[in-house]
Amino acid sequence: MFALIDANHFYVACERVFNPRLEGRPVVVLSNNDGCVVARSPEAKAFGIPMGAPWFLWRDRARRHRIVALSSNYALYADLSARLMAVLGSFSPRQEVYSIDECFLDVAGLAVNPTAYGHAMRQRVARGLGLPVCVGIGASKTLAKLANHVAKQDPTGPGVYDFGAQAPAIHDAQLAALDIGAVWGIGPRWAAQLHQRGLHTARDLRDADPKTLRQAFGVVLERIVWELRGVACLPLDTLPTPKQQIIASRTFGRPVDALEELQAAVAQHVARAATRLRRQGSQAQALQVLLRSPRDGAHLAPLPITGMQRLATPTTDTAELTQVATRIVAEQYQPGRRYHGAGVMLLDLTPVGSAPRDLFRAAPPPRTAARMAVLDQINARWGQGTLRLAREGFLQPWAMRQNHRSPAYTTDWNALPVVRAGHEPARSKRSTTSRVPPETRIASPPSQGDPTRSPPPGSTPL
Repeated sequence: MFALIDANHFYVACERVFNPRLEGRPVVVLSNNDGCVVARSPEAKAFGIPMGAPWFLWRDRARRHRIVALSSNYALYADLSARLMAVLGSFSPRQEVYSIDECFLDVAGLAVNPTAYGHAMRQRVARGLGLPVCVGIGASKTLAKLANHVAKQDPTGPGVYDFGAQAPAIHDAQLAALDIGAVWGIGPRWAAQLHQRGLHTARDLRDADPKTLRQAFGVVLERIVWELRGVACLPLDTLPTPKQQIIASRTFGRPVDALEELQAAVAQHVARAATRLRRQGSQAQALQVLLRSPRDGAHLAPLPITGMQRLATPTTDTAELTQVATRIVAEQYQPGRRYHGAGVMLLDLTPVGSAPRDLFRAAPPPRTAARMAVLDQINARWGQGTLRLAREGFLQPWAMRQNHRSPAYTTDWNALPVVRAGHEPARSKRSTTSRVPPETRIASPPSQGDPTRSPPPGSTPL
């Protein structure tokens, strides 16, 4: 028996936790550089705003209808996601974190009523985090996914749907009402091919001959058929699989044409990628740099410019990786060309210490690992970028645009909301305001010179 818990419109819900004024209002969250819509509240969906819509096409209409647009606040979303998974993990000893806002739980063998357990999950998450979630329960992961889909279809419903608690006739009716494209693992291409075979609903797929479908589509589709019949073929993946490659990439807030700025941007991407590399206990044996530049004289897709180098010795050292990356940038740089984005990719990842020792090269000094450990500890406690290489630059004029980003309420002491009771004293000229639009702002953070911005001794960020 599996339960799939999925947060509703997660990015928007995270914003509403700390800004109750957004409740009931149409809200969208935008992608990097405030380009496209990546999350929508139900009220925004009612206006017909599609997912991925370029925001400049909707900006005027948003002003007329008072639609709130916010920049992506990845620090806030990642922290609330970690808290959400910690709360849900307390309901079962076996948990698979599937994405930033959803996870599977194995609830088989627990001496509880699954439906009541689902309501308990929703209540605890709402009480502890203020996030709305829906729970789907089924005998397999595929059925749990479909049950969650059913639970989300009725915004005013209980938010929990258990296929196992339904009579067979109701179970069949629900599967018959679901298009085959709603089944987990069935993409548009397979859905079109299955439609040609006369299979249109989840029930049609469940009742199809698994051997025939295996011959035509492979073992994956056969497993989906068995999963729809309640036979669990997909076990929980409770241990995260180390990534075989790590990518850090961003589009610039403005075009870059100077070599030094381009190298600084790439150095920042190297720092992000190297942090994730060390977090999963891996080392890189190769590094690739990707530069994006528009095609000359044509409004076509950006022209990628790449350069790769294998490392003489596998490493996790940010400084060493940065030296390699900036050298590649200098080799690929073309004076006079404008660059719109850059990224790095760490390749051929292996567990630390697993690569054979080169007899002709000295082993990295022990202080290298200690230095990286201190770097990670400081940035984990005080925020990414608190301690960094000077090569990353300080002004960063190329940084991506986030003109409507809310404060990082849970990971930055400087962004903690301020609540004032009674008469509000006059603000100092040095005080700053958050970058949230006036109609969505809660309170201004303390001024830069306010000693209350420093955390109390011995404490850690929220």
